[in-house]
Amino acid sequence: MSTPESTAAIAEDRQKGKRVGALKGLIPFLKPYRWLVASALFMLTFTAAISLILPLAVRRVVDGFQQESDPALLDRYFMSAIFVAGLMAVGSAVRYALVTRLGERVVADIRRAVYDKMIGMSPAFYEKLLTGEVLSRITTDTTLILSVIGSYLSFALRNLLMFLGGLILLFITSAKLTALVLLLVPFILIPIFALARRVRSLSKINQDKIAQSSGNASESLLAAQTVQAFTHEAVSRARFGALTEQAYDATRARVTIRAVMTAIVIFLIFTGIVAVLWIGARDVRAGTMTAGVLVQFVIYAVIVGASVSAFAEFWGEMQRAAGATERLVELLNAEDEVLDPQNPQQLQHPVVGEITFQDVTFRYPARPKVTALDKLNLNVKSGETLALVGPSGAGKSTVFQLLMRFFDAESGTICIDGLPINTLAREEFRQHLAMVPQDPVIFATSAMENIRFGRPASTDEEVIAAAKAAAAHDFLIALPDGYDSYVGEQGVMLSGGQKQRLAIARAILRDAPILLLDEATSALDAESEQAVQLAVDALAKERTTIIVAHRLATVKKADRIVVLDEGRIIEQGTHNDLIARGGLYARLAKLQFTSDTV
Repeated sequence: MSTPESTAAIAEDRQKGKRVGALKGLIPFLKPYRWLVASALFMLTFTAAISLILPLAVRRVVDGFQQESDPALLDRYFMSAIFVAGLMAVGSAVRYALVTRLGERVVADIRRAVYDKMIGMSPAFYEKLLTGEVLSRITTDTTLILSVIGSYLSFALRNLLMFLGGLILLFITSAKLTALVLLLVPFILIPIFALARRVRSLSKINQDKIAQSSGNASESLLAAQTVQAFTHEAVSRARFGALTEQAYDATRARVTIRAVMTAIVIFLIFTGIVAVLWIGARDVRAGTMTAGVLVQFVIYAVIVGASVSAFAEFWGEMQRAAGATERLVELLNAEDEVLDPQNPQQLQHPVVGEITFQDVTFRYPARPKVTALDKLNLNVKSGETLALVGPSGAGKSTVFQLLMRFFDAESGTICIDGLPINTLAREEFRQHLAMVPQDPVIFATSAMENIRFGRPASTDEEVIAAAKAAAAHDFLIALPDGYDSYVGEQGVMLSGGQKQRLAIARAILRDAPILLLDEATSALDAESEQAVQLAVDALAKERTTIIVAHRLATVKKADRIVVLDEGRIIEQGTHNDLIARGGLYARLAKLQFTSDTV
């Protein structure tokens, strides 16, 4: 979970340089579809050219109506105009299809790339950024990019071509009237660029507030039961409502500025058109210009003016998309604190499962002043069942975090079968570990698929065998659809003990040489705990097993018990040895076993 300080730091980082130039981050995603980009640009140019030809056809119709006496010739003028309009319609449809397809394809690739990067980031990364904010970037920000690639970018390029082509044809049609139009252009562009900076700033604030509200909503909804249990609904609603209102206020201010900018631009454009019509009408009356030429010029003037005004809309959206792109590229370029070596070593097969901690010191990045492990030295032999016990915060679960290489130790070495784990590819050595966490993770799918998560290639029979070994079979077949029953998000339809047995079945199915059990039976009733304990005991005989437990009754049969306190080993031995010594373990055992008999 991110702290207020880390959130503030992230927000401060985003204040830097959100300019349209950030859109160059999209280039790598456009390169694989060069032919699609080229085809879209060709059709875009084609439709722009047709649009610029259309006023010429209109001019012929107007002048022909006044001058030509042959009805057949006049009919041809009209038919030519309709033909040009038809070409423009077909070209626009093809352009829309190509550009939309390009936008959807690129955004799909971006979403996949961001997810692929984020799913492999170590827990250290998520100490600094809320998961909900990452999801907001994948959804909201990519939607902004889709609107730009699939609409606004095409729209902007087309208007640029229309502006340049229309301006050239304006000069050809009437240099005098064109000079008048050009006098108005600076008055149109000045408010666009003056107000665009404010629009960009408000767009950034809006996107940040949406991301914050998404992170807040994700966090509270995932903990809905806790929120309700502590009657925290009103506070959660108020907090989310405040963030939502802040996002709305930024949006309202942005829309207001955009509206003012649009009003100014439209007024200036139509004022210019009226001025052109006024002067052009006097020229027609004087006989120095035909009515068709005036109509042609007015149409080109409207095209040029509309193209300029379109940049107001386009520029604001480009600013928003630039911010979205920068936020996504920030994720894609994020460097993990835990990295695989460039030339990883390979574990010898079969993996023996010997584990060694040599002078390992570690502090969590979010708590740099608290030493979680202090020069820990620990050797676990192949096939040994080792129990880690001690008070809360002693460093027991941290041993698992480092062994799985979710974090890297500050100093010291952690080895599997004599090879330092930082010289191995994480995905390769993790295949040989099976872990049951203290808070089992259950996915929103069937019970069968939740167990099969341990080994995706396993058969239904193997899944059922693992469930039986974890004492989960009986309650699973009692569900409405048996093993195919949907268990809900985070296993909400199961009890705590049922979720824990699914997690144990998943670890049994994985059949890894190293088994890590973090309070694996803490949520089980006495009968289920006994059944699972028998399964774990049988499983542990064939592999290296490390058990973290507060309930000392579950570790009495361990080959060796290591007692941790403040990140150090203070004693170790068998249950009977430690009881005889009368140390911390003996005191903990006395408290637990005495309270259990009360």
